[in-house]
Amino acid sequence: MAIFEGAGVALVTPFKENGEVNYEKLEELIEDQIANHTDCIVATGTTGESSTMTEAEHIDVIRFVCQVVNQRIPVVAGTGSNCTRTAAELSAEAEEAGADGVLLVSPYYNKATQNGLKAHFTKIAEAIRIPAILYNIPSRTGVNIEPETIVDLCRHVENIVGVKEASGNFSAIAKIMELSNGWVDVYSGNDDQVVPLLALGGKGVISVLSNIAPAQTHDMCAKFFAGDVEGSRKIQLKALPLINALFSEVNPIPVKAAMNLMGMEVGEPRLPLTVMEPKHQENLKKEMQKFGLL
Repeated sequence: MAIFEGAGVALVTPFKENGEVNYEKLEELIEDQIANHTDCIVATGTTGESSTMTEAEHIDVIRFVCQVVNQRIPVVAGTGSNCTRTAAELSAEAEEAGADGVLLVSPYYNKATQNGLKAHFTKIAEAIRIPAILYNIPSRTGVNIEPETIVDLCRHVENIVGVKEASGNFSAIAKIMELSNGWVDVYSGNDDQVVPLLALGGKGVISVLSNIAPAQTHDMCAKFFAGDVEGSRKIQLKALPLINALFSEVNPIPVKAAMNLMGMEVGEPRLPLTVMEPKHQENLKKEMQKFGLL
């Protein structure tokens, strides 16, 4: 059984002016997501800026999210690393904190081979009992998890159950479905490709858009699963200009700018990410207005 079906939010981590995690604001964001029917909270991923957190901050945020959610919806914790031992330790701590699953990005910078990826993910999965979702985003990591590798891991490692696919390669995604006969849980990692991926048998999306439009992102998935493909398609197409604006600079720079425009006060990204350039922010504001968010 999948950890979740539908729209999981790739939740931002709000920061105070001094750069510390703003836990009071984080609680507000979680409650708003749950009130708007988000199906899963995905914390400390790329959008959550885990790469610039200390390990102590990383697990503290996971622990806090689990406490606030309190089993109302699933929590998936981003615990990936290019160091296998670090990822295994973080994953074990996330399980102890109450996470329902972990999200494991492929090792970045050191660029493992496919055999190395299998060994890496297997070692992490053996350190925990909760399910793991692989995260394939070669544009950031420099390495692609091949469809055969994904299916092999899901077949032979009991608690590796699926993948967040952000490669944008629909031929590869279709290959995963074909090789596994659809039993690998595939989630879209790209907000502009949700409906096409659902049409191939995907379970949902791990979404940046959901930070600012949780109800609409949830409805996009819910309508599709209910058989209202046309209604789902309309939401997808209407959101495309806004989604493009949300990725006009590297994530999560634009989504944090958008949330601040909406008065959510999530703070600035941590360096080396900087605030959004004015021309991009102006376009983002325009698309948010068109979508009815401002």
